Amino acid sequence: MTAILGIIFHFLGGFASGSFYIPYKKVKGWAWESYWIVGGLCSWLIVPPLAAYLTIPNFWGIISGEAGNTLFWTYLMGLLWGIGGLTYGLGVRYLGVSLGSSIILGLCSVFGSIIPSIYYDFVPTAGKDTITDLITTNWGQMVLLGLFVCVVGIVICGKAGGMKDKDLVGANKSDDEFQITKGLIVAVISGVLSACFSFGIEAGSSMSNVANEIWVAQNPNQGEFLYRNNVVYIVILWGGLTTNFIWCMYLNFSNKTFGDYSNSKTPLLKNYIFSAIAGTTWFLQFFFYGMGESKLGNGPSSWILHMAFIILVANSWGLVLKEWKGVSKKTLTTIIAGILTIVLSVLIVGYGNSLK
Repeated sequence: MTAILGIIFHFLGGFASGSFYIPYKKVKGWAWESYWIVGGLCSWLIVPPLAAYLTIPNFWGIISGEAGNTLFWTYLMGLLWGIGGLTYGLGVRYLGVSLGSSIILGLCSVFGSIIPSIYYDFVPTAGKDTITDLITTNWGQMVLLGLFVCVVGIVICGKAGGMKDKDLVGANKSDDEFQITKGLIVAVISGVLSACFSFGIEAGSSMSNVANEIWVAQNPNQGEFLYRNNVVYIVILWGGLTTNFIWCMYLNFSNKTFGDYSNSKTPLLKNYIFSAIAGTTWFLQFFFYGMGESKLGNGPSSWILHMAFIILVANSWGLVLKEWKGVSKKTLTTIIAGILTIVLSVLIVGYGNSLK
């Protein structure tokens, strides 16, 4: 039952992440950098402390009482992740919600799930899965198989993207923003750096441990604290805000788009509301991720489930939004095959966790 709850929570988080970009498509008359940073202020500055306030007593005392070294590394991982999150938005812009999310999050799932396990082989930590655990146990081997199948699904989705590009060009239906080469470069950068969020959770794990200990002391025999990671997210997302704010302000300056925020010729109220909805929805992915992690444990299984569900949802939205309209039947079949392969990877990882 615990594993099933963990999978459900990860699905909710994946649905939030795979859907967050949809409200941005309702923003009219604003440049990308304008609506991205407005949504980002909700994602990284406003909603995280609100979530922590509602779920963790004296969350600020936990942060202020933490060692400076821990805060530094947690913030730094957030800073690097911020570059990944920034280029995620560009990757989706150039490749579309479906293909962009598949490639970026596929790479993110690989780096984010494997590297921490390798680290814990050299720095053993109680309760953390190591790469040795994965290789030498039946459940770990099943999780690795699921990871491999997920990567296969990503490759298939990437192949479908290349086929889509050829189909649209051949039919003279090219999307002005669909740029496969530029998009792939951005996607690779984003996929690698986005994994730093996983590292940030590890770097700040002492804060989540304190939150968990306080809760367990007040609620004995209730199991792990579902919301313990909410305090860590605050510090990680400060780093993400720093990166994105600097870049968006630079783009506002260079593109002369500072006027977007007060341009009465655009539907200002709706633009702010949709951007805020997008930003809040984005944060919910990690709100539910923390809940899922508390049930499945931190490590490859939680991270890959989170990423795989995001890819699944994002691809589903891509079909609903007709991002694949005008492509050949072969191309459409290929992207559906990629989605189904990712679904299979989720089932395999879930089975691996049930064995554990």
